[in-house]
This record gives sequence, structure tokens and C-alpha cells, in this order.
Amino acid sequence: MVPDANIVVFDGFEPLDVSGPFEVFINTDGAGVRIFSLDAPGVKVGEGGVRVEALGPEKIDPKGVLLMPGGPGARDLVDDDRWLDKLRSLVAQSSQVLTVRTGSALLAAAGVLDGRRATPNDPAFDWVVSTAERVDWVEGARWVVDGKPQTSSGISVGIDMTLDYVENACGPEVADQASTRMGYIRNRESGYDPFAKTEA
Repeated sequence: MVPDANIVVFDGFEPLDVSGPFEVFINTDGAGVRIFSLDAPGVKVGEGGVRVEALGPEKIDPKGVLLMPGGPGARDLVDDDRWLDKLRSLVAQSSQVLTVRTGSALLAAAGVLDGRRATPNDPAFDWVVSTAERVDWVEGARWVVDGKPQTSSGISVGIDMTLDYVENACGPEVADQASTRMGYIRNRESGYDPFAKTEA
């Protein structure tokens, strides 16, 4: 069974980074999913003006699955030590940690990717790499699993990464059932991102 999912949002999050994995979880039998802020309960405004009502951090089940989206707002949070301290504590307690796009920069800034392999958002690759030198950044991958952290590159890749997590936790039948309910054709290729920059 998949533990309940804790999706953390912040001002400037990317909507599909949240809604794609959210759909996977709600289409997986037995999985609960809720949206949180690490600051205080209230509305968080994502890219394009999408507004989400977030619960406060005191409502988080710390042993659930943590999903960290990316988005323009991540660039401000990588320098917010107080916010990163809260993230670091939550990661330590979570059963698994999934990131989409520049969500990996937030984990890296918190120090929880040190010594691990990870992949970030391709267009922001250089910026993400600059935030953490102790991470083994993998360029050109769609998603990378290295122990607890599971990081993904593009916006829609978060869906495939989350389905991969569900498959590893519950078996291929459960993941296939979720993708069928979504009307979504999975891409199981984690190691190659056709949208990644290539050398000339």
C-alpha cells in the first residue's frame, strides 16, 4: 500500500508539477493525498495565477510520501534557511521523497541530496547545479532514483516518476490501473529525456 502523500506548495510553484502526481495518487487505491505549506495554512499562488488552499505544517503526516514541486518560487527558497530547516526535518521523517523539476534544487539546498545522484529541470540545469556541488547531477535523465530521493526533470515527467514509485511500492498492476484510470500512456524510460539538451 502507498503511504499518504504530502505535497508541499509555495508561492510560485509549477501547477502541473503538483497536479500530475496528485492525479496518480488519487487514482491509486488506498492512497491519500493532501497539500501543505511549510509556513502557515492559507492560499499559495502558483505559476499562471493558480491558487491552492494549503494546510499548515502541523497537519502533515511526517511518515508519508513527500512530493516537492518546482517552479519560479524555488529560486527564492534556496536561500531561505528557516524554510530549508523545515524541509530537512520533513525529509528525514518521510518514507520516500519525490521531486519534480527544480524541486530537486530545494532538496539540494537543504543538503539532503549530498553524495547522491539526482536530475533537475533541464532548462534550469546550470542554475540547479550551481546550488549544490556535492550532488552527482545526472544530465539527460528523465528521473533518477537513489535511495529515498527520487528526482525528475520535465513537468510531465513527474507523472511517470510517480507511477514508477507506485509500481515499486505496490506492483505493476496497481500502477497500470492508475494510468488507465487517468487515460495516460506511460513512458517507462527513466534514463533518456528526449527534450534534454545534447552536445553539438
